[in-house]
Amino acid sequence: MDRVTNLKQALPYIQRHRGKTFVIKLGGRVLEDRHNLLKLAEDITLLHNVGVHVVVVHGGGPQMNAMAQKLGIPQQVVGGRRVTNDETLDLAKMLFRGKLNINIVSALREFNTLAVGLSGSDAGLIEARRRPVVPVKDADGSSQEVDFGHVGDIVKVNPEVLRTLTGAGYVPVVCSLASSPSGEVLNVNADTIAEQISRELGADKLFLMTDRDGLMRDPEDPASLLSYCDAAEIEGLIAEGVIAGGMKPKVQAALRALANGVSRVHIISAFKPSALLLEVFTNEGCGTLVVHDKKEIEQ
Repeated sequence: MDRVTNLKQALPYIQRHRGKTFVIKLGGRVLEDRHNLLKLAEDITLLHNVGVHVVVVHGGGPQMNAMAQKLGIPQQVVGGRRVTNDETLDLAKMLFRGKLNINIVSALREFNTLAVGLSGSDAGLIEARRRPVVPVKDADGSSQEVDFGHVGDIVKVNPEVLRTLTGAGYVPVVCSLASSPSGEVLNVNADTIAEQISRELGADKLFLMTDRDGLMRDPEDPASLLSYCDAAEIEGLIAEGVIAGGMKPKVQAALRALANGVSRVHIISAFKPSALLLEVFTNEGCGTLVVHDKKEIEQ
């Protein structure tokens, strides 16, 4: 009876989300454990089967670091962003569009979900331009001019490619590579790709799935988890230095998504069992819900 009760409690959420678009961004750490990836693929399959249009976006930073170390290719990260030289770009092509993308597609296939692996280069999905030399502030407040190499900034997204696939019953799985109009392949931050795709699709929800339970007021204290917050509060946490490092560009992408029409951003753990389903189908959730203004959920 408990199972029946749980199903009935989920019914209003299923009805609310049917036909809506969810963009789910998977961090590289999520992809390191096959067992965990399969559990997540099962949850994505459930969303897909109850009528949610799901688009998956993934990075692969930890895998890139591990392979670069193995091959003796030095890596440089400035302000949470990777500098991409020629050798690093080759690694990105092999790992992002190759191993990691096919691993996600095959995990979904185990649950009979028809997924399609893509890069931003496929069908002109994402057009980018090479990032110019830009000033970047260090943690101590000083600034330096940085050439990020083969790193791209998004110029535009062609959402029809994704609408065509989701409308036909497929789950697109997009890796963090794109092309310039001249065909130059560029490494693009996966959080930024997820943000831009969610904006162009008018997504109801953007999920940023990480190795953390959500945003903490004190990063060392799990009890300080913020169940929900808004743009102003996040800006304050950034100013205080509470949100820094790799989490900073992630939440900045969340803020841009919210400012451009995405209704909700959820920052949740990819390692907590069924965290995605708990966040979607229960009122309590299990991570951090980010909205443009807290008044939206306090009324």
